[in-house]
Amino acid sequence: MSGHNKWSTIKHKKGAADAKRGKVFTKIIKEITVAAKLGGGDPIGNPRLRTAVDKAKAENMPKDNIERAIKKGTGELEGVTYEEINYEGYGPGGVAVLVEVMTDNRNRSVSDIRSIFTKCNGNMGETGCVSWMFDQKGFIVFPKAVDFDRLFEVALEAGAEDVADEEEQFEVTTDPSNFIEVREALEKAGFKPDNAEITMIPQTMVKLEGKNAENMLKMMDRLEDNDDVQNVYANFDISTEEMEKLM
Repeated sequence: MSGHNKWSTIKHKKGAADAKRGKVFTKIIKEITVAAKLGGGDPIGNPRLRTAVDKAKAENMPKDNIERAIKKGTGELEGVTYEEINYEGYGPGGVAVLVEVMTDNRNRSVSDIRSIFTKCNGNMGETGCVSWMFDQKGFIVFPKAVDFDRLFEVALEAGAEDVADEEEQFEVTTDPSNFIEVREALEKAGFKPDNAEITMIPQTMVKLEGKNAENMLKMMDRLEDNDDVQNVYANFDISTEEMEKLM
């Protein structure tokens, strides 16, 4: 399981997702605004916007909020102009960390992100230093309660690259270009995903324990808590036993 996906499981167990609902809304609104600005306000012809709107609906975001964010992106309403930036570096134990930022103040963002890396025993690197270690993929997660054989069959027929049986969930991986097609085919077949997103999946993993594991979790928490940060990806692997000790 990738560090990003492991982290999603950790957050769920910590109950952090509900506690930061306001931040989740803010991040999704930014994504909708930028997606609409770059590709237009029609979700049908703009896959990035469609994915963002679907995510907003999954979080029960009010329809008015979604429509307002789209209009800000298309220029129908006045709004803040966001710049997309990726920051890269290494966390504790040599973990590769990729941070996606949307900001209206580049200087503030780079200062904040560098500070978090430093305080958690990591260091920021040059552009491209770790991004090559990740592959962009569509990623769809289902609970263990579903019929794996049927899920496998429908997913592959729809064009998925892989269907994996992990410890706590079933994971469907797709090429980003047919992510929506695969997800819709699975939903049409009656499979309701726990999560569906375009994400960055690491090619290799770094196993962490002890102080390195503790500092890595602190880094992820602080990065995701930053208002400018949209997504954080990392290639750490922490055992279930180690997580229970830290939590």
